Amino acid sequence: MEFKKALVTGGAGFVGSHLSQALLQRGIEVVIVDNLSTGKLENVPAGARFIQGDILDSNLIERLILEIDIVFHEAACVSVRSSINNFYQDAQNNIMGTLNLLRACTKSKVKKFVYASSMAVYADSLEPKPIKETYTTEPLSPYGIAKLASEKYCLTITKELGIECVILRYFNIYGRGQRFTPYVGVITIFIRQLLAGKTPLIFGTGEQRRDFVCVADVVDATLRAMDYSGPSEIFNIGTGVGTSVKELSLLLCSNINPSLVPSYTKEHSGEIKNSIADISKAHALLRYSPQGRLEELIGEIITWNSLTMNTR
Repeated sequence: MEFKKALVTGGAGFVGSHLSQALLQRGIEVVIVDNLSTGKLENVPAGARFIQGDILDSNLIERLILEIDIVFHEAACVSVRSSINNFYQDAQNNIMGTLNLLRACTKSKVKKFVYASSMAVYADSLEPKPIKETYTTEPLSPYGIAKLASEKYCLTITKELGIECVILRYFNIYGRGQRFTPYVGVITIFIRQLLAGKTPLIFGTGEQRRDFVCVADVVDATLRAMDYSGPSEIFNIGTGVGTSVKELSLLLCSNINPSLVPSYTKEHSGEIKNSIADISKAHALLRYSPQGRLEELIGEIITWNSLTMNTR
């Protein structure tokens, strides 16, 4: 299936801006909608049409989607921790924003809908082993609940509309351009703490294991989802490799300031202890094979954070 014009929600954000650039390189016209609550105008790639607006704005979305043939829904409130205290706002953005897009699709010529979901939809894994897409979906946080509900809406509504749908459950993404917040992106958080001469702060024992996947691999998987032709599917997007938070902190300490060691505090509620992707389905159907290696890429991520800390 050929696509000429894509809508990327959240296209001024971390993943959305990288994805928009890749789509432009494929010769696809790109329209970005972003309210800039977390995204930055400087992230918008040259050649994309940018509209500052909200996915909850029905009139805006209905007007834009008339000329679109594929939607990449990347916009979201992405913090597990803040979703607990701000559960209403989280649901408003992550569920109702998705429904607004789907409702607009009923009056459009959209042929495909690619939804950026999350590993937060899963129940906690008792062992640090890769989990398949069939693993129990019992989210521990309002964020995970909203993502799971949105998945189900996407699959149900697109089926009724005759639109192809692909759900991508992203695991822990890192890379150049990741915005610093105290709640999202432990790699960026630790790097910033160390560059400021502070010890990385670990919540819990540090033995919790994560699947860290670089943004280039996430974009590659998302493009492959666009090219995928088949029934609606759900795919894990990670590396299949688990790294403990303690191992991560020690890797970063050794690269930035070996004299510092991590400190510990009590764990946060709502966070999964073990989260590692079984990517065999994505490999088989999308031919997805992640190339990024954390230990090889960490140097450039440190350098990027150092430069941006000094210029912003």
